[in-house]
Amino acid sequence: MNTSAFADTFTPEDLNEEQRMIEQMCSEFLEKEVTPRLIEIDSQTPGLMPSLLEKAGELGLLGAAFPETYGGLGKDFVTATLINECLGAGHSFSVAMAAHNGIGSLPILYFGTEAQKQKYIPKLATGEMKGAYALTEPGSGSDALAAKTTAMLSADGKQYIINGQKIWITNAGFADVFTVFAKIDGDKFSALIVDRDTPGLSFGEEEHKMGIKGSSTRQLFFENCAVPKDNLLGEIGKGHIIAFNILNIGRLKLCAAAIGAAKKALKETINYAITREQFKTSISKFGAIQYKLAESTIRIFAADSALYRTAQWIADKEKALHDAGKKDSETLLGAAEEFAIECAMLKVLGSEALDYVVDEGVQVHGGNGFSDEYDISRSYRDSRINRIFEGTNEINRLLVLDMYLKRARKGRLDLLGPAMAVQKELMSIPDMGTDDAPFAAEQKAIAGFKKAVLMCAGAAAQKLSTKLDHEEEILMNVADMIIDTFQAESMLLRAMKMKANNNENADLTVDIVHTFISDAADRIAHDGKDAINAFAEGDEQRMMLMGLKRFTKTDNFNTKDARRRICAKLLEAKQYCF
Repeated sequence: MNTSAFADTFTPEDLNEEQRMIEQMCSEFLEKEVTPRLIEIDSQTPGLMPSLLEKAGELGLLGAAFPETYGGLGKDFVTATLINECLGAGHSFSVAMAAHNGIGSLPILYFGTEAQKQKYIPKLATGEMKGAYALTEPGSGSDALAAKTTAMLSADGKQYIINGQKIWITNAGFADVFTVFAKIDGDKFSALIVDRDTPGLSFGEEEHKMGIKGSSTRQLFFENCAVPKDNLLGEIGKGHIIAFNILNIGRLKLCAAAIGAAKKALKETINYAITREQFKTSISKFGAIQYKLAESTIRIFAADSALYRTAQWIADKEKALHDAGKKDSETLLGAAEEFAIECAMLKVLGSEALDYVVDEGVQVHGGNGFSDEYDISRSYRDSRINRIFEGTNEINRLLVLDMYLKRARKGRLDLLGPAMAVQKELMSIPDMGTDDAPFAAEQKAIAGFKKAVLMCAGAAAQKLSTKLDHEEEILMNVADMIIDTFQAESMLLRAMKMKANNNENADLTVDIVHTFISDAADRIAHDGKDAINAFAEGDEQRMMLMGLKRFTKTDNFNTKDARRRICAKLLEAKQYCF
């Protein structure tokens, strides 16, 4: 887990004037072009979604992060992240836009030949062409390498003949170009560029989905579909590198979009709570409702803090790789791979924060929340897919600890040393001292959380060795401990920075952090106990459980009053305002 001083931590408060202008432009685009037409979008009015993408392209929103060489604006990764957040409140449009901008375009941008880039990227940047990504098959979802679609070289050696089927392909109804994954010669997992009008490519009917109804989702069928040999993307047999590296970026951007959607849904819920009366009183005055509004805010703040902290890390790493002489096509992918663990965590925490916000939003709306007359019902339905997109949350949780352990085995990080140090600490007398310095208690709590993670992960890895890969419950317990710790630290660094800069919301931000840490301590203790009981016994188990109790001990804090103070600010602003 990466750490940094608060002064060096990038937070949403650090967005510059140009980025704020882009944020405003995105908001105005949604307000003018998307929100008034949500019913039409959900009805899949012919030509509407492609036209909206083209309008976004005219504003530079599709190609903002593409190099100027290929018709983009050349904006940095943080700005690209911000655009995804701001447009994340656009329901089905957000899905179409994110699929086009990300998985629909980036494989060609980062793995294409110069000729491929020149042919496709300028048109993808403007929306003249729309992109899609064809990976999933009926028998291969999370296990992408189990794909059965094949690509065989023709007798004259000039074409690849593709046969197979893809499902759940976003933008399939109107996309002009597809990145298609297939096994060359039946066993070499590779990627190819397939144009829509290629003979042998056909499409299924639109899927009828629970949510994101305005998003085009179809099956693709390949029957002796012949594409030029020059349409091979990247190297033969290395399609997994394209698939997995692009997913790292997609996971972070999904978190960004989820945060944008959550802020919109919370605003709707706050305003409904203010105007809705029961027992001659606005329900916003009821403690049970205030809890929901404040907790939604805490979860958004946590995700927001972790997101922009990581986005800047990736931007900095991208620059460092560029300065080291790496090709432009390698810099962002290399940076995203460096922070692949954080990207997996962000995908989980962002999608689950949104799910909480919309679920409680429906609850605050009561019976009206179950009616399509209120937008919160659409938000509820549309949010559910995010825990499945870009790798299910279960897969991403498993990846978190798996990637840590693999990096430790390869010597990229030292997990065993700190874990052994924590085990030795269990034998010592606990430090009962206090420190009255600002944020000392919070820093101590987070240090304890990290020790709890190291203790559980280190002991599990040591005891179970390679068998740990099959103990998914333990892996997910520890992943949740890591995710909570990552959020807590990100929030604390942001709060410290806001306090140092005399931000007007600094005091309430401290309430947000206190409340999160207090609740996270209980969650980490619970996850740690479940993990320890699953692999330890006897004296070892008793000692580790005692250590867990020590490492998750926090000062008593009145979270009820803190949530009420947070909610008072929300009701005053009538929206998320941190």
